[in-house]
Amino acid sequence: MVDKTDDDKSNKILNASFNQDGSCFAIGTDVGFKIYSTSPFRDNFERNLEGGIGYCEMLNRCNILALVGGGRSPKYSPNKVIIWDDHQSKVVSELRFTSYVRNIKLKRDKLIVVCDQKVYLFNLLNFQNIDTIDSFDNTKGLIAVSNDPKITVIAFPDKGQGAVKVKLYDKDMQINIQAHESSLACISLNFDGTLLATASDKGTLIRIFNTETSNLLQEVRRGTEKATIYSIAFNPSSSLLATSSDRGTIHIFSISDANKALKEGKSLE
Repeated sequence: MVDKTDDDKSNKILNASFNQDGSCFAIGTDVGFKIYSTSPFRDNFERNLEGGIGYCEMLNRCNILALVGGGRSPKYSPNKVIIWDDHQSKVVSELRFTSYVRNIKLKRDKLIVVCDQKVYLFNLLNFQNIDTIDSFDNTKGLIAVSNDPKITVIAFPDKGQGAVKVKLYDKDMQINIQAHESSLACISLNFDGTLLATASDKGTLIRIFNTETSNLLQEVRRGTEKATIYSIAFNPSSSLLATSSDRGTIHIFSISDANKALKEGKSLE
């Protein structure tokens, strides 16, 4: 979550997230949300809801958004997910949970909701619960979702420090990966969910795994001093990996070794 302090309440950013193909991003603020296009970059529109939006997730480029209240004066209860239809400028559905919602993700036909110790998967058409999964204590809201609309792969903290569970729904598989010895700081999946990148709270190494075998494919070093990793992202072709941290830098790595090992079914020696 992004949290910038500003005396002007309307300028306080609570969250920023890209849509599934990266063509737009949404910002939740202390008074509503804003939508931007990325190429060309422009301010599309904003909605003043007279209350804070802690999470705002777009569904592609359509009129449907998923919202969660946040900030000093939340518009909605932080234990609810609100489905907002911007064409009608109104709430069309809401889901209530027993603990705070820590993150939300949308796919073409699915809604993924992250709470403190559970991950929920819903059918976006009728909001029927598809799956409910126990996870490790996840107040950071760590979740990674494949953006390929034809494939559903999700990754989230497993029970045990530094562990990740990957569920591949189309293959009816789940994989447990012991990614790090210390707590997880960030996780990310590539477009088709074949590669998982992870960082721990040490922030020195990023590890890349095969999601079907749990094999470690490649390890890249961000630095030698401790850092807080804010984000990890694959490019669309999965040839590059970028990471940002509180050190004020962005690192970009070639992951050709990971792709070669994935293709050959090997692991890092």
